[in-house]
Amino acid sequence: MVNKFKIEGPKIPARIETANFQDVYYEEDPFLSNCMIDNARLDQEEINQLVISKVIFRNVSFTGASFPRIDMTDVVFENCDLSNAKFNDGIIHRVIFKECKLLGVNFSSAHLGNVRFEECLANMSDFVEARLKQVIFNQTFLQNANYSDCELLKVNFHQCNLNDIDFTQTDLKGIDISTCKFTRINVALENLSGCEVSPDQAIGFASLLGLKVKE
Repeated sequence: MVNKFKIEGPKIPARIETANFQDVYYEEDPFLSNCMIDNARLDQEEINQLVISKVIFRNVSFTGASFPRIDMTDVVFENCDLSNAKFNDGIIHRVIFKECKLLGVNFSSAHLGNVRFEECLANMSDFVEARLKQVIFNQTFLQNANYSDCELLKVNFHQCNLNDIDFTQTDLKGIDISTCKFTRINVALENLSGCEVSPDQAIGFASLLGLKVKE
């Protein structure tokens, strides 16, 4: 994959110690930093305005967890299950989701910057009214995902499954979906202007205009 823009990775110390997520409850303000959480179950946890910095989560389950207005910087999620987790209204910066399960995850109204989704399963994920800047989705399933009314700036979808994705009221100018697979997507024609597509995809979009393409 050729990146068309620079993306900053998480800045995590070479040596960090394993910690217990429940340590956040001993802080005056919920805060977790400079550590690794490994092989833990944090299902249904609920914390408002949690701050996470310089942390690696590996083989951790967050199913149904709720972290509204979270502030995450320099964080890595490896092989984690975040299905139906809520990060709405959060600030997510220099974060990697690698081989994670993100079914139905909620990033609505969140700000994501310098974020990578690598080989993730994120069908039915919710990005409604989110702002994404310098974000890469690589080989990620995004079927039935909701990106309506989003702001996308320097966002790359590479070899993703975008079938039935919803881009209603989202401008796709400068967005490259040419390597992605989909049978149909929900997008207004005026928002396709400047979107980069493959020749086969262009034929499909031409049918929306009522054009008949002869071979």
